[in-house]
Amino acid sequence: MGDLNSSVLIIDDDPEFRDSVARLLRTVGLVTREFSSVPEFLKADPPEGPTCLVLDVRMPGRSGLELQRELAVANRQVPIIFMTAHADVPMTVQAMKGGAIEFLTKPFRDQDLLDAVEAGLTRDRARRESERALATLRERYDTLSSRERDIMLHVVAGRLNKQIANDIGIAESTVKVHRSHLMRKMKARSLPELSRMADTLDVRRPQT
Repeated sequence: MGDLNSSVLIIDDDPEFRDSVARLLRTVGLVTREFSSVPEFLKADPPEGPTCLVLDVRMPGRSGLELQRELAVANRQVPIIFMTAHADVPMTVQAMKGGAIEFLTKPFRDQDLLDAVEAGLTRDRARRESERALATLRERYDTLSSRERDIMLHVVAGRLNKQIANDIGIAESTVKVHRSHLMRKMKARSLPELSRMADTLDVRRPQT
């Protein structure tokens, strides 16, 4: 399960329980960091690689649910696994509505925690890969000239070269040159692939 870039952050005010969770996660090769409170966690630098948060619901000071809300407001998308010795239905519903991966009641089976952590790390890994892919696409799109961007919008709208030339008021041969350049810059091997890129970038020709 573990890899060099993944880490699990454990926040629990019970040091013995916190250590036992960390030991369990290390047996499957995971890097762990332990925190005794929400403020201590918030002061720390976030890890650079895929991350999952194992979080106690009830702690002195700010609760786990409060941290979940704070992270959501700050748009810090960290998969959260909640733990508690005193679960109730409203609390569980609130946590899951907030996007929690799992809500475990202490004492829980080791495998249940391991499964939840694996799901959390997989989700965060996929999110990070998606963000990297989007950033790469944006970099490519930024290299296009304004004319190439304009023609790209026409192309993904299904317009033919002749129609684009008529729409813009340039020669069809010029459209072909710009189209060739933009396909190369975007590294698109086909029109469907270029269209998917436009969807990902959320750039489309306005409907008339």
